[in-house]
Amino acid sequence: MKDIQPVSDNIHNILGEGVVWDAGAGSLLWTDIERSELWTLDSSGEIKVVNAPERIGSFAPCESGGIVAAFASGFAFWDPRSGQRQDIEKFEPRLPTTRLNDGGTDRQGRFLAGGFDEGGGKPISSLCRLDFDLSVHTLLTDICCSNGLSFSPDGRIMYFADTPKAVIWRFDYDIDSGVSSNRQVFATFDNQPGAPDGSCVDADGCLWNAQWNGSRVVRYTPSGRIDRVIEMPVHKPTCLAFGGSKLDTLYITSARYHMPPHELEAEPLAGALFAISPGVTGLASEKFVA
Repeated sequence: MKDIQPVSDNIHNILGEGVVWDAGAGSLLWTDIERSELWTLDSSGEIKVVNAPERIGSFAPCESGGIVAAFASGFAFWDPRSGQRQDIEKFEPRLPTTRLNDGGTDRQGRFLAGGFDEGGGKPISSLCRLDFDLSVHTLLTDICCSNGLSFSPDGRIMYFADTPKAVIWRFDYDIDSGVSSNRQVFATFDNQPGAPDGSCVDADGCLWNAQWNGSRVVRYTPSGRIDRVIEMPVHKPTCLAFGGSKLDTLYITSARYHMPPHELEAEPLAGALFAISPGVTGLASEKFVA
């Protein structure tokens, strides 16, 4: 396994998140939530940044082009090239302190995203599923900060974390209906640093999780046992995805969110995008189908 390295000296995201490999385009995409930006790294190494109409918590490329976005205020289609936006449904309009956060597609191409209470991290938000017919359905409630959404290779297990509760759960997931059930504790953080942030699953069915405020990325076996730990040069790794033509590079976003000047001086790579070859391959993410 090669050492972890920053991809570029010119990436200093406030809150890098939502990293996705678009196999069709051969490019990596991620968002800087707090700057309302969508970033792209193509196969030549060129980096592009597009300003979004508002903060994007997570997103997925669409089969028809553009992306489906979990904007802070709700679900929408957005074409970063033209700027065209088509709203689908507002998220929790009766809760002014919540916004959409982490999300992604299941193995069938539905898009799921959950909320974050910015008014104090109270358990008042939810996890929702956007179906092929653009109807929105609530899967989970009483959520403080949605993170770590990912699926087993066969799509029948859903992983989900509520960061302030410091636990990763696993659910049975009905691939036909998109309904989750049988919640079980997959991993707790009683004896681990930090808290669970973004996750992805590799081709072996193991879960990789970025540990916010923990300075590390952890690989769990399907039974929940810690299999490997990658120490990070930053305190706040946020999200991760496998990419590259062979899906053998693990990309990891990070943040400099709410870090005072003295911490940023001690941690100059905070907010960088990192890459490592972990010796295993990942799984291609599904595009959103509508």
